[in-house]
Formats: sequence, C-alpha cells, structure tokens
Amino acid sequence: MGHAAEILGVTQAFLRSLDAAKLLTPGRSEGGHRRYSRYQLRLAARARELIDQGTALDSACRIIILEDQLAEARRINAELQHTHRPKSDQPGPTSG
Repeated sequence: MGHAAEILGVTQAFLRSLDAAKLLTPGRSEGGHRRYSRYQLRLAARARELIDQGTALDSACRIIILEDQLAEARRINAELQHTHRPKSDQPGPTSG
C-alpha cells in the first residue's frame, strides 16, 4: 500500500478510504498487505483528480463507476458492430 500511495502521490489513508467506499478491492499478499492492480491504480488516480476538483468522495466514486460502465458499454457496442456488420460492408472475394 505504501508503494501504491507513493506512486500516486496520495496518502495510505486515501487508499483505505477508497477501499472503504468499495471503489477498490485490492488483493492481499500472503502477509496481508494490500496489492493493487494497474487498473485499480488508474481508478485511484481518477478519484484523486475528482476530489482535488472539489468532488465529494462518494460522488467521485459514483462518477468513476459510471465512466467505467460507459467505457465498457462502448467497447461492447463496437465489438457487436464489428461482428454483426451486414454482408455488404464486409470485404468479399476478389474477382480475377
């Protein structure tokens, strides 16, 4: 946790508050230390950004969750558009 806080330029208490708010659920090492993924560190950095702009912690967490859901929906939409493209849009065999 200390290393993650150092990387982000935040306090360990800030990371614990994100855990308490259920924004992050870090894994645990065998010794019980919190272990954050790169994705979780990006979420924590975004939370810090929003809070620095004056957003309350609970509101920042909700914004981040909604942003994440929107990004996932856009990814799924793009994937579906690609896989369900009408045949006229798909390249066909070339005539020789």
